Amino acid sequence: MTTIKLLPELLINQIAAGEVVERPASALKEILENSIDAGARKINVQLQQGGVKQIRVADDGIGIAKDELQLALTRHSTSKISTLEDLYQITSLGFRGEALASIAAVSRLTLTSRQAEQGHAWQILVEGKSISQPTPSSLTQGTTLDINDLYFNIPARRKFLKSEATEFAHCDEAFKRIALSQSGIEFVLQHNGKVRRHLRAANSAQRIASVLGEEFQQAATWTDEQSAEMRLHGMVALPAYARSSRDRQYFFVNNRFVNDKLISHALREAYRDILHLDRHPAFVLFLDINPESVDVNVHPTKTEVRFREPRALHQFIFHAINKALASPHRTTQSEQSDSVMRSYPKIGQTQAGKVSQPSSFYGTLFGTEARSTTTTPASINPVAPAARPHQLSTVNDSQDNHPLGFALGQLHGIYILAQNARGLVVIDMHAAHERIMYEKLKQTLDQHEMPMQPLLIPVTFYADHLEVAMVEENQTILDQLGFEIAVLSPTTIAVRAVPTALQHADIAQLARNILREIREYGASQILTAKRNEILATMACHGAIRANRKLTLEEMNALLREMEMTERADQCNHGRPTWFETSLADLDKLFMRGK
Repeated sequence: MTTIKLLPELLINQIAAGEVVERPASALKEILENSIDAGARKINVQLQQGGVKQIRVADDGIGIAKDELQLALTRHSTSKISTLEDLYQITSLGFRGEALASIAAVSRLTLTSRQAEQGHAWQILVEGKSISQPTPSSLTQGTTLDINDLYFNIPARRKFLKSEATEFAHCDEAFKRIALSQSGIEFVLQHNGKVRRHLRAANSAQRIASVLGEEFQQAATWTDEQSAEMRLHGMVALPAYARSSRDRQYFFVNNRFVNDKLISHALREAYRDILHLDRHPAFVLFLDINPESVDVNVHPTKTEVRFREPRALHQFIFHAINKALASPHRTTQSEQSDSVMRSYPKIGQTQAGKVSQPSSFYGTLFGTEARSTTTTPASINPVAPAARPHQLSTVNDSQDNHPLGFALGQLHGIYILAQNARGLVVIDMHAAHERIMYEKLKQTLDQHEMPMQPLLIPVTFYADHLEVAMVEENQTILDQLGFEIAVLSPTTIAVRAVPTALQHADIAQLARNILREIREYGASQILTAKRNEILATMACHGAIRANRKLTLEEMNALLREMEMTERADQCNHGRPTWFETSLADLDKLFMRGK
């Protein structure tokens, strides 16, 4: 019969280390958090052999008093909380009082610290059960922690560590997370004697650029939204920067990196309309929230949290990111680096906020009723409808007002070439028009005003039994989508009317696709969960096709619509609709001035 017995303190700490110190990166994270809580303004990290041989962290924080050095290495000792109430309003990164004791139990540890009022520093050594008495040492200010030979006394656990390169990569990732959340602190990271990162104190945008690089910064837009006791700010990358993995996803709650399913779902939903399902968005976001509204004491590593009002938080994050991605993105790369986003009117509004009227050629390009007597407001009117390329050099003021500039011509019937105040813009006309059509269809369906265009000659086609059944069973849904479809015989269907915007599409193929999606998704889902999928199908059919010859007036009309359409920077599949190259880049390409 087995007996119950109390585990020795060292074994307790070694067991705890299995939760807190999974690998060198875990130890590094805990130590960095302690340095930040100590008010450090500069932190120097030195690693040897991926952190397995040595992790050395030196900070200039407030330090630890001589009489508290041994206590700091005792389990469940902390200066951050003292009552149960403190646990529910945590403002520090560390608070559980387990990290140093757990790390000391599985390494050879040296702790050196000096407070400002002390004449010199004090140092203690820990190896296994042995903890030395404090001895005098030299240190200007702050705390230096040396962790050597991680898992030296647990060889079985050490075997699970990976190669030096892999362990360093994990340490570097932990370092980046901390550095992103603390832009006002200077950080240095060295590995095997070589400086890998030196991040000087900066603002948040500068720190993001320093850590993730200019490519991310140039592909991202800044967001800053506030609601009640919550504020969300940071940078979200546009769909063109989407990744095949989640390696560029950083979310911080009160400057604590978290990996939360609720937050991940809200972000994924915000990107759902503009991103391939097998791609992952990139972002660096900071959520500031009342500490009493979030429980960070859920997991030993503190990367999981629990929110008091999860539904409200989900909606707030979703709407904030959706708004940032929906705003027409019209900054150049240099402007993006300053994290400044211009604001442009929504669909159907001019810069002055007035509802725009389509000019006569809109009937051809966008499937709307032609009104030759209506003039386009000056704020969106092309510079002389039939403007020639050489005339554009005299309208720089107008180009400044229109970020996509004015059309020069078409390339291979696929792309529109345009000139703006900064240089050359290339537009994928089908992808751009598809996004415009998609947003218009969403808007009209939401307003229950889907305009219907009767066909002078109904389009008939052969149908199988399932297609006939779909027509007979879903007349209400078809009407809401703007279709009038009738069954003429057990094998024949007639399309008598379609949404006005789609009157120039391949009617038979469009009807087949709509019926197939109704069959696939089900009537109960087609106007709710799967609404956007069916509208995307409709938009694809209604968008102008490759090799369609457009006049300059029609091209400029498309550009103006793009400037007023939400999410016009990417098509419904997450691909970019346009890109810009500056005159400076063109000069470099042709080596002008050399």
